[in-house]
Amino acid sequence: MTDSDERSIHVPILARVEGEGALELNIQGGEIKRLHLRIFEPPRLFEKFLEGHRYTEVPDMVARICGICPVAYQMSAIQSLEDLFDVDPGPWVRAMRRVFYCGEWIQSHALHIHLLAAPDFLGFDNVITMAKDYPDEVRRGLRLQAAGNQLIGLFGGRSVHPVGARVGGFFHAPTKQDVAQVLELLASMMVDAEALIHWVASLELPDQEQDFTCVALHHSDEYAMNAGRLVSNQGLDISIGEYEQHFREFQVSHSSALHASLHDAPYLVGPLARVNLNLEQLPDNIIEIIKTTGVQFPSKNMFHSIIARAVEIYYALQEALRILGDYVVPASPYVDVQPKAGTGYGCTEAPRGLLWHRYDCDGDGKISKAIIVPPTSQNQARIEQDLRNSLQDLGLDNDDDTLRKHGEMVIRNYDPCISCSTHFLRIKVERS
Repeated sequence: MTDSDERSIHVPILARVEGEGALELNIQGGEIKRLHLRIFEPPRLFEKFLEGHRYTEVPDMVARICGICPVAYQMSAIQSLEDLFDVDPGPWVRAMRRVFYCGEWIQSHALHIHLLAAPDFLGFDNVITMAKDYPDEVRRGLRLQAAGNQLIGLFGGRSVHPVGARVGGFFHAPTKQDVAQVLELLASMMVDAEALIHWVASLELPDQEQDFTCVALHHSDEYAMNAGRLVSNQGLDISIGEYEQHFREFQVSHSSALHASLHDAPYLVGPLARVNLNLEQLPDNIIEIIKTTGVQFPSKNMFHSIIARAVEIYYALQEALRILGDYVVPASPYVDVQPKAGTGYGCTEAPRGLLWHRYDCDGDGKISKAIIVPPTSQNQARIEQDLRNSLQDLGLDNDDDTLRKHGEMVIRNYDPCISCSTHFLRIKVERS
């Protein structure tokens, strides 16, 4: 490609996503002059829907925001409201919420690794064609996802849009018999989970290193999931209530999806950010497994996200087994709540990264204002930055189809909360 060449790649439709999207790429003189990941999300108005509703209705309402990670939305919302009302639900509730969250990490990561990401790295169009050559691996993914769903249902009553969580705790405590059945299932998944780490580490992942800012919760006593401070690899260390003083959501002209920045720069949230920042909080046996793969964390290769997800599946299984191993049915699975006027903050680690909530309530416990910042919007600017870096590193003189496929792989690697398929980019190329 000569310096005078100009290529404009227009991907008009991102099919099977939450809303409509497109990718626009303009190349001039061997450089990317314009790159826009255009996401057209219809206004869902959830934050406005919540206004005027009592705090008791919030957990079930926010669960409908996402069918893949409803636990994350419930936990961030509930913790925000408990912060507002000065509620301490006690150690039993906190421990069981951690187990509840483990189920979501297991099912979501298993789905992404086996059905969405692996076909990219193995050269298949979709998981159906991949299953012909890798039937055991696909079955493993489905087993792990089913185990995660069962763990969610143990406390949520069902795995999709669970209804068991409430401000102050849970509506119902599982019986010892129910817990014993789930423990048996989780224990049987450990061999699969370790095999998965070695399998994804053996994949021929693109070797593309780049600099980026990682942001995640950090807890001194545990691998952060639903408690901690907000930290980064650039020195950030703040309480979740200080989020708005450092982070900013903003609109861009080419997309209806909000972007986010930390001190006016893109940043990464999600499993790779968590492992990069919290590696020392993982149990010793998991750190030893990671060492055997030859992959080193912290990692600057965004494609190591798939390995981080596999590590978190293993950790979530082991953590759930540890907590439930000493399970005791409590006298009450919740504490009483007395609403009051004020502002509360909640932040937990959804499978895809930080999920931050803020609620303002009146004296009757009715929501007067709600702010919800999901992980995908926080990763939007980072995805565009990654697309630019990765495509430039791949080589812009590649044909349009090669650039399109690599762009798809980069986007899917973030596991954005949009329902991506392996052929979601239709491409139109204009050359001059």
